[in-house]
Amino acid sequence: MLARELVSIAMAAVVAAMPVSASAACDGLVDGPRGVVASVRDGDTVVLDTGMVVRLIGTQAPKLALGREGFSAWPLADEARIALERLVLGKQVRVRHGGARTDRHGRTLGQVFLTDQPETWVQQQMIAAGWARVYSFPDNRACVPQLLAAETQARLNKLGIWADPYYLVRRADRPDDFAGRPGYYELVEGRVLKADRAQGRVYLNFGRSWKQDFTAVIDRAALGLFARDGYDAEQLEGALVRIRGWMDEIDGPRVEITHPEQIEVLRAP
Repeated sequence: MLARELVSIAMAAVVAAMPVSASAACDGLVDGPRGVVASVRDGDTVVLDTGMVVRLIGTQAPKLALGREGFSAWPLADEARIALERLVLGKQVRVRHGGARTDRHGRTLGQVFLTDQPETWVQQQMIAAGWARVYSFPDNRACVPQLLAAETQARLNKLGIWADPYYLVRRADRPDDFAGRPGYYELVEGRVLKADRAQGRVYLNFGRSWKQDFTAVIDRAALGLFARDGYDAEQLEGALVRIRGWMDEIDGPRVEITHPEQIEVLRAP
């Protein structure tokens, strides 16, 4: 383990010691199961003493291989798991739901709180310490603004994963930097040159060559969520934004947008 990683884990322990009140976290969550954390699989998955597997929704920690053939662990995956173990192992937790309650793997999805007084919000602590990124879903959008605020501070302070170039926030105006990145989860910043609606989708173009430059594509279902939130995606033209999502390569590098929380407006047009 590198010296800087040891320093980051020590900083994580300090941050984890600062409790976050449940009432100060986010509203509208529904109480779910309780239990004692019996084991930690990785930086965003725990197993309770009841046998329930709980995925810490809203976060994405560096992935471990976990026996998957041909899969290489992401940098700092072990350190993220250790940080979560130090925070929750052997402790009583409550799961609270803000969207879908299970995933296709049968895991329970929810925000997780240590039941000490005041309660400690586990997802926020992991993100604030730099051991996870914000990772939301169309059917699980609760608490994202608070988690994004914690992530921004951790990134500015280069805590945990943010000190490693693997997790670099990439620039939309450098499409060559995306070579070899399809299949990777990326954060990308840039100014939207043009927002164009075609075939029921909105294309956010960050360069003049749509076959070579970076593009964010907002699908039909996502546009319904944007409209429900009173958010006109076409008005993003000229805005400085941060996009997060899985990179693919279709007519140049692009990210598919499935819900509004994947786009942070850093500066309005």
